[in-house]
Amino acid sequence: MTGRLHMTPCRVRFLDNFSAGTRGATSAEYFLKAGYAVIFMHRQFSLQPFSRHYSHSTNPFLDFLEIEDSLSNPKITVTPEKRADLLSVLTAYKTVQRQGTLLTLTFVTVNDYLWLLRAVSQELSEMRRDAMYYLAAAVSDFFLPRQKMSEHKIQSGKGSLHIEMDQVPKVLKPMVDEWTREGFIVSFKLETDPQLLLPKCRQALERYGHQVVIGNDLNRRKFEVVFVSPNDGTFKESWLLLSEKDVRTREIEEDIVRELVRRHQAWTDSK
Repeated sequence: MTGRLHMTPCRVRFLDNFSAGTRGATSAEYFLKAGYAVIFMHRQFSLQPFSRHYSHSTNPFLDFLEIEDSLSNPKITVTPEKRADLLSVLTAYKTVQRQGTLLTLTFVTVNDYLWLLRAVSQELSEMRRDAMYYLAAAVSDFFLPRQKMSEHKIQSGKGSLHIEMDQVPKVLKPMVDEWTREGFIVSFKLETDPQLLLPKCRQALERYGHQVVIGNDLNRRKFEVVFVSPNDGTFKESWLLLSEKDVRTREIEEDIVRELVRRHQAWTDSK
């Protein structure tokens, strides 16, 4: 094999976390399938419903395509072994497009997300209990406020760099108390220490007073979650676990959404 190898040195342009938005994009598909209209707020370049099946690193889309040999009229076709899967995804996507039940809104920074969430929540508050808020975005706990950002390029010749970040404002309290007082609000709690998971979920419900916290351990999040909800002055926990066999053929978000749809229906029926 011959050729040239070009290596480009990289510079840190921004701080990010490892989340690709998989849970949010996957869940959105199942909410749409369950008959919900979805406003999908996503970080720029994160995974999105339907196209998530063919990301740049998983099932690269171009690998599914072939060029039929014809010098006069070349045509693009889908490889035979991928046609059934692609047809299923494309059919669902076109149905949603035709029905107009998916609106995507993009944000880049934490500030963008907070302002956008407030605006959307205030608009949807008119739906009262019919609106569900599924807060699956892995928002950073700390950020650099705009007023603390350097106006110009930071010069490397000045030596080591020290950055002091502020805590991201908590939005659940104003959501519950001001923006959407009757909405069905679902938040997430991710922990790396299993011993902290349930206490943190209960603490969130005590502090903010919303309906459900879904807890997930970082290393088990793809096959196990726990639903924590208020229950007459105490808390009720319900575990959802996929078997080893199920994990190979199903996504846990399907069961998460099914359970939330059931709870949301009970919530709307109780008004």
